[in-house]
Amino acid sequence: MKKALITGITGQDGSYLADLLLAKGYEVHGIIRRASTFNTSRIEHLYADPHVHGVRLFLHYGDLSDSLNLTRLIDRVGPDEIYHLGAQSHVRVSFDIPEYTGDVTGIATIRILEAIRETKVPTRFYQASSSEMFGKVQAVPQTETTPFWPRSPYGVAKVYSYWATVNYRESYGMHASNGILFNHESPRRGETFVTRKITRAVAAIKKGQQKELYLGNLDAKRDWGYAKEYVEGMWRMLQQPESDDYVLATNETHTVQEFCEVTFAHVGLDWKEFVKFDARYERPAEVELLIGDPAKAKEKLGWEPKTKFVELAKLMVDADVAFLEGTPLHLVDADL
Repeated sequence: MKKALITGITGQDGSYLADLLLAKGYEVHGIIRRASTFNTSRIEHLYADPHVHGVRLFLHYGDLSDSLNLTRLIDRVGPDEIYHLGAQSHVRVSFDIPEYTGDVTGIATIRILEAIRETKVPTRFYQASSSEMFGKVQAVPQTETTPFWPRSPYGVAKVYSYWATVNYRESYGMHASNGILFNHESPRRGETFVTRKITRAVAAIKKGQQKELYLGNLDAKRDWGYAKEYVEGMWRMLQQPESDDYVLATNETHTVQEFCEVTFAHVGLDWKEFVKFDARYERPAEVELLIGDPAKAKEKLGWEPKTKFVELAKLMVDADVAFLEGTPLHLVDADL
């Protein structure tokens, strides 16, 4: 039985990845932060019934700022694969807490890589890199060879982690891969991220529980895919005989306004009647256009996205409507 260790297991990607790995027969270990309130809603279904997955899912308290804890945990678990998904992952917030973002999103990757090197655990390492590294894009579409020009502390920290992963691969022969994932959304997306903020508002407005939605730049263009499909690409990267770096994307770009148009129309509403502008949600330096070419992933990994933009937007609205009507979080996208 293979063992996998996931940082950020309670997040969107971590929960889908845990679903996938448990279904493939893995023993899954996740790192969670100690807090005064529980933040495990996305994975509660995985350990609620021990006859399903509970006997193969183990959660460990830890923190990405604690190198000693990370080293001890990796040594004790001895994972075959490590998926490093944990981070301060909100781009706009990274401008408010840049030092913390640099530590948790950037330096933490070095802590894990050093832990692997020191313990000599023969593991394969996945680094969650980001399309935000391209920032002020130097080519359209963006590929694995497009130069980086990050436009936020988050993007800068991700560039650091990307090159740290490459450096440890080249210096120590580690099986270490970067997944350069473009925006990927789902009903499990955090509620402060723009897509989920929109779909929650659409559901609430339709139900008469909210009157308006305040957003920032409606013209920003993003390449949006379905997170449940993207974690499959992560897994496939670590199954390759040689490690490498891959873009996962849809090769389509759409504006935030288009996302509003589709989601409001899906419930019979006109977005213009409800969406208001608020400058507080704009970034000091904006990323205007992101669109990725996943040709390498298709050729080498056999991976390609299946869920298109309109379908994704609609399924997220349907899930938020179902959630407001009382469907548990882990079930709202069970059949989507």
